[in-house]
Amino acid sequence: MGDNRGSRPLKYLASNWYGKLAFLFSAVLLWQWFDSLENYWWPQTFAIVHGLLIAGVAIEWLVPGPRWIRLALHGLATLAITIRQSGFVWVDTPDKLRPLQPWGDWFAALVSPLDPYIWISFPVLLLYLFAGYFCRTRYQVIFLAGASVFSLSILDSFTEIYFWDEVAWSVFVALAWLAAEHFHRFQQKHPETWSHMLQYPVSFAFPVVLVLAVVMASGLFVPNIRPILKDPYTIWMESRGQSVPSFVGDKLESASAGQPARDSRSGYSRDDGQLGGGFQFDYSEVMTVSTNRRSYWRGETKSVYTGTGWDESAAERREQAISGIAPEMALPSVLDDIDVETEEVRQTFTMIRKDPYPVLFGAATIRSVRAIGAAEADNGSSVPPSLAWLQESGELRWPRSGRTPYPEVYSVVSEVPVLDEAKLRQSKPVTDEALLAAYTQLPDSVTPRVRELAKKLTSGQTTEYDKVKAIETYLQQNFPYTNTPDLSKKKSVDFVDSFLFEIKEGYCDYYSTAMAVLTRASGIPTRWVKGFAPGILPLDTFNGGGMPQGAVDPNGGGTYTVRNADAHSWVEVYFDGYGWMPFEPTAGFSYPYSAPEEAPAAVPEQAPEAAEPAPAAAEKDVFSIPLGWSIGTLVALLAIAAYFTRNAAAGIWHKLRFGTLSGNQLIVLETEKLIRYCRKRGLERFEHETLRESVHRWADVRRSLREDFIQVLNVFERAKYSSAQASPDEAERLADKIKTIRERL
Repeated sequence: MGDNRGSRPLKYLASNWYGKLAFLFSAVLLWQWFDSLENYWWPQTFAIVHGLLIAGVAIEWLVPGPRWIRLALHGLATLAITIRQSGFVWVDTPDKLRPLQPWGDWFAALVSPLDPYIWISFPVLLLYLFAGYFCRTRYQVIFLAGASVFSLSILDSFTEIYFWDEVAWSVFVALAWLAAEHFHRFQQKHPETWSHMLQYPVSFAFPVVLVLAVVMASGLFVPNIRPILKDPYTIWMESRGQSVPSFVGDKLESASAGQPARDSRSGYSRDDGQLGGGFQFDYSEVMTVSTNRRSYWRGETKSVYTGTGWDESAAERREQAISGIAPEMALPSVLDDIDVETEEVRQTFTMIRKDPYPVLFGAATIRSVRAIGAAEADNGSSVPPSLAWLQESGELRWPRSGRTPYPEVYSVVSEVPVLDEAKLRQSKPVTDEALLAAYTQLPDSVTPRVRELAKKLTSGQTTEYDKVKAIETYLQQNFPYTNTPDLSKKKSVDFVDSFLFEIKEGYCDYYSTAMAVLTRASGIPTRWVKGFAPGILPLDTFNGGGMPQGAVDPNGGGTYTVRNADAHSWVEVYFDGYGWMPFEPTAGFSYPYSAPEEAPAAVPEQAPEAAEPAPAAAEKDVFSIPLGWSIGTLVALLAIAAYFTRNAAAGIWHKLRFGTLSGNQLIVLETEKLIRYCRKRGLERFEHETLRESVHRWADVRRSLREDFIQVLNVFERAKYSSAQASPDEAERLADKIKTIRERL
C-alpha cells in the first residue's frame, strides 16, 4: 500500500504528459516574447506577467481534477499577483448601504491601483491558456512558435535592441515541443510499442537530446562572417546613400580589414584618447535620478583635442581642488561673478550598477551636496573629506582610493543657466588670453579643409552665438546617426576630418568632437563634455489613455531610469558675460534647456538610443483601456472564435467547393487525393500500372491496411466505371475511411 501511495504523484505527473509540456513550452515562449518589452513596461508589470506564467505552469502540473478548477485557480492567482505588485490598499467601506453613490466611489478607489496592470495581466492569462489548451497539433505549434520568432526578428531588425537570446530560446522550445508532439502521436497510434520504449528511457531520450544539442550548438559555434544576402530594407536604404544600423552582436566583423574590430557595448567611457569605431547598445540600467527638472547628467570635461580623441590639459591636472565639503555648503562657481538667470535643480541619484565612477554626476553646475547615503536624514555625515570640487572644470571628483566605495545614493543641488538667446547674441568675443589658449587649442592634424568648412559655416553670422548655432545645425542636419559607422571609408589620420569628409556618419562622440573642433577653428572657446542623457520616465513609455490631467510635469520632473545606452557626449561653449552654455550637435538629440518664465519650456525630442514618446494628457479623468491592448484583446478573441468555429467553417467551405459534385465524383476526387498522399509516404505508383495493381502491391507492403485499401479500391472502381450512382452518404463514409488510412500511414 505504501508503494502505491508513493507512486500516485508520479502517475499523475505522467498522465497527460504532453498537455503539461504544452503549458510549459507556452510559458517559456511567452516569457521570451514579453521580455522584448523591457523598455516599454514597468518592473511591476514584468513581475506580474512572470508571476502568472510561473503560477500557471504550477497549477497545470500539480492540480488534479476537472479543468474548471484549474481555470478558477488561474484567475485567482492572476488577481492575487496583480494586487500584490500594484500597490493595492484596502479602502474602508461606506457606513450605510444607501445611497449607492458612496459605494460606487468606494469601488472606484479600491480598483484604481490595479489600473493599468489588470488590463495587461488578464489578456496575458487568456493568451497563455489559449496557447496551452489549444496549440497541440504540429501545425498549431509551428504557427505559434513561428509567430513568436517572426515578431522577435522584426523587432531585432527595426529597433535598437537585439533579441538573439529570445529568438534562440524560442527556436529551442519549438524544436522540443515538436519532438514532444511527435512522440505524443506515436503513443496514441502505437500504445504497445510506446510502453515498450518507456522500459528503456536512456536509449529513448538520448537521440532527442543529442539532436537538440547539435542544432543549438551549431548556432553558437558557426564562423563569424558577414551576411551574404541583405534584406530589401537595407538595400533600399543603402541605395539612397543612407546606412542601416546593425545589431548583430559578436558576429559583426569590422567593416575594414585594416581596422581592429571594436566590439564594445555602450556605456560611460573610461578612455577618451581613441574615439571612433562602433558599439552595441546596452540597455542595462545604471542608475535612477529623481529630479524636479529634466536634464543631462554631466560628468567630466576634457580640453585637449589630440586628433584621435580627448585628454586633460596640464592645467586641468593641476587645477586646485576644494575638499572638506560639508553638507549644503555652497560650492564656488564661475556663475558667482556672472549676472545670468539660473534655475535650481535638485537631484537624487540611486546607483543600480555597482561600477565606480570618477565623479558624482549632476545637472549643469553643481552648487551643493545635500547628502551622501541612503537617507538624507543623516545630514550628509557620510560625505568623505577627500571629495573634491573642481571649480573651473565643474567636476565633483570622487576619491580614487579603494577604501572609499562609490555611494549607492547621493543628492546634489545644481544651478542651470536659463537660455536667453537675446542676451547671448549680445555677448562679445572672448578676449581672455588664458581662456582662449586653453579652449581653442587644435593639433596639427586638423586639416585646412576642416578650417575652411568652419569659416564657410560662420560666414555671414554677426554674433558668436549665431556662429555656434550654425555649426550645431549643420552637424544635426547633414550627418546620419549610426552606432556602426563604416570605417572602410576612413583615410584621414584626423578623427574629425575623417568624420566630416569621409565616413559622414556616426554617433555622439563624432558629432560633439566635430563641433568642438569647428567652433575652436572659429576662435570660440569650447570644451568637450561627457555624461548621460536624461534616461526614461515610466510615463514616457505609457501609451494608454485615462491619465489624470497634469500627471506629466511640464518641466520633465520625475524619476528617470538611466541606462548604459544613455551614455552621451556634447559640448559647452563659453560666452563672455554668460559663462559656459551646453550645445547638442548629435542628430536626433535636443538639450533640455531651461527657458525664461514668459516662454513655455518645450519637452525635447528623445535620442535614438532611448526613444521617449511623451503621452498626451487626457482631457478628462475617465476610464480607458489602452488602444494597443484593446486591439490585442480583439485579435485574441477573434482567434479563439475562429478556433471553435473551424469545423463549421470547414463545412461551409466544403459545401461551396464540392456542393455541385455528385457522389461518384466525390469518391473519385477523394481517392485521387489518397493516391497523392500515398506517394508522399513512399508508396510509389508506376506509369504502366493500373490502380488495382498499385493498390494490391501497396497492400503487400502495408499488410495491416490491406482490407482498407481493397475496400477503397472497390468503391472507386464502382464509382468510376459503373453506371450506378453513389449517394452522398456513401461518399462521406469513403472519405472517413480514407482519413483513417492517412492517419495510420
